[in-house]
Amino acid sequence: MIHWNMIFSDETGNFCTPAEPEKGEKVALRLRAAKGDFLKVSLCSGQERTPMRRRQEKEGAFDFYEGVTPPLWEPFSYHYEIYEEKDNTENADSESIRYFNRLGLVAEADPAFDFCLIPGFCVPEWMKGAVIYQIYVDRFCRGNARTDVQTGEFCYLAGRQSEHCEDWEEMPHPWDVNRFYGGDLPGVLEHLDELKSLGVEALYFNPLFVSPSNHKYDTQDYDHIDPHLTVIPEDKGRLLYPTEADNRNAERYRKRTTDPVNLEASDAYFAHFIEEAHRRGIRVIMDGVFNHCGSFHKWMNREQLYRAENGYAEGAFSSANSPYREYFRFDADGRYECWWGHETLPKLNYEGSEALCEEILRIGRKWVSPPYSADGWRLDVAADLGHSPEFNHRFWQRFREVVKEANPNAVILAEHYGDVRPWLSGSEWDTVMNYDAFMEPVTWFLTGMEKHSDAAIPEREGDCEEFWRAIRRSMASFSYGSLHTAMNQLDNHDHSRFITRTNGRTGRLESAGSAAAGEGIRMGVYRQAIVMQFTWPGAPTLYYGDETGLPGWTDPDDRRTFPWNRRDWELEEFCRYMIRLHRESPALRKGSLLPLPAEEGVLAYGRFLAEEKALVVIHHADEERKVSLDLTPLGVESGWLERRMETKEKEYNVGVIWIPIREGRAELVLKPQSALYFQIKNEPKHIDS
Repeated sequence: MIHWNMIFSDETGNFCTPAEPEKGEKVALRLRAAKGDFLKVSLCSGQERTPMRRRQEKEGAFDFYEGVTPPLWEPFSYHYEIYEEKDNTENADSESIRYFNRLGLVAEADPAFDFCLIPGFCVPEWMKGAVIYQIYVDRFCRGNARTDVQTGEFCYLAGRQSEHCEDWEEMPHPWDVNRFYGGDLPGVLEHLDELKSLGVEALYFNPLFVSPSNHKYDTQDYDHIDPHLTVIPEDKGRLLYPTEADNRNAERYRKRTTDPVNLEASDAYFAHFIEEAHRRGIRVIMDGVFNHCGSFHKWMNREQLYRAENGYAEGAFSSANSPYREYFRFDADGRYECWWGHETLPKLNYEGSEALCEEILRIGRKWVSPPYSADGWRLDVAADLGHSPEFNHRFWQRFREVVKEANPNAVILAEHYGDVRPWLSGSEWDTVMNYDAFMEPVTWFLTGMEKHSDAAIPEREGDCEEFWRAIRRSMASFSYGSLHTAMNQLDNHDHSRFITRTNGRTGRLESAGSAAAGEGIRMGVYRQAIVMQFTWPGAPTLYYGDETGLPGWTDPDDRRTFPWNRRDWELEEFCRYMIRLHRESPALRKGSLLPLPAEEGVLAYGRFLAEEKALVVIHHADEERKVSLDLTPLGVESGWLERRMETKEKEYNVGVIWIPIREGRAELVLKPQSALYFQIKNEPKHIDS
């Protein structure tokens, strides 16, 4: 009898050597099967079928089937064909032949789910499994009140003036884009040591460039960090009168955001900030919004903030002779193309201007180079850039070339929904924000909710089969390097907070109100999600406030201020401990992911390298149950489970408990809404807490 559930391979270093080959390099490939199962295995690539040699291990639970690729100069797609040794492909029927690809063991081979090695594609090593912390700067911490945006400093959107929110505890309003709480980089700097203590290895900032909104996805100047977030040495000029809406009179704002003294000082502060972060071992990822800019941008200059007497060229909005006119598309009536119809977001016309392409490439290079030396870019709506897929791919190829030339260790990750394969071919992005292969499946499985809290499908909650089906199909779009650097978030600035989703209620700020976002939350479910986040392949990324249970509906309510006076210290300690477990485990950072057979309603998976095995069990039900868990697919016949974390409906426990493994099985008692994390050991030992 063939033990089909023991067959496994993937693209990690466990089964590919090297996992990230250089061009012209051969790769040794391995597939494992139960010891004593006599199989014939072929490596299949296109029309080529190459028999693999069986290597019988003296010890352990597996035999290995090995093969070597030819020298790789182009992407190499492959899968394994497997059948019993007593058969052969000439007389074997279709039921006796199996295939193994990124979906696992399947009855039919589908090239869309083949493994794929991409020679020459290497992602930054530091990003694999990195613990990232996302900061929406205006809402994190007010460090320098002198630079706060003032009420009446300028006018933005529908004639609304900027508003300064003095009360840090005030909730966001449905119309929130022009309201500023004063969070800034000095405030982040104050808490760098605390973030380091939490275990953070990299910061991802929402946009920092000069901009008139609190979200800053409407860039005004790519060359400079907004002085409102740093320092303002030259602060002069009047504010707008209460009923005034003409930004030509916004003297204070113009001085703050266009004066070279302020801009140079702001950039210097940012360089100092990154130096301080690097000194603590913390990397910094910037947000690049290059599909569109803002209507305030000096290239468009719709608000007439940039003037010739200050050395600025005429903007495209007011003059067809502007040097920036071709940076945008104008129709015969002088209307410019916008992103999704938003007049404040002019879409950039790359195809119409090579000068624009060169400008953005220069920006991409500038901020990852000294004196700033940022550690990478997150690219906003990156698939939308340009006006055709062909141009989009050509531009991102050029972008990768200049960024990697300037800083080979800089990461390039993109915001993207849907199939990522066209951009993860080795010449464009390193990876993406992992919506399809993490946030969405985890949200449906643990809450039955859509990620904006706009819809609920209760029957999807706790459906392990659907979870594995959805997440494995999405994970199949990733190469090894891209998967292990993917930004795994439970929530961010564009979605409702995960802790709010646990209440199972649909709603938004304007319909449900602020208070409802924090009502009926299930803390046990939230801790289950955090356990999954820090034990899943990829870079676990906390959105500021996640660690202390900050609730919120989707945008803008997901952008509440950090609750410095209302912190959940117990939850923060839980997060700190999960981060510690993640960081000290090579298997969690870089190891294989192996789904394990389990009873209905129980999600179990292993993470492993040659020298380490870990086990995660999620029980998403409201009753206690006893289960007998089969660990033989991990190659474990005997030994011990060392429990390092158990979270339940009302509490969690980090005390070490040893559970024996006998004949490949472990007997577990699973509490309601529980999650357990184990290390698998040969024998128990004392752990000094």
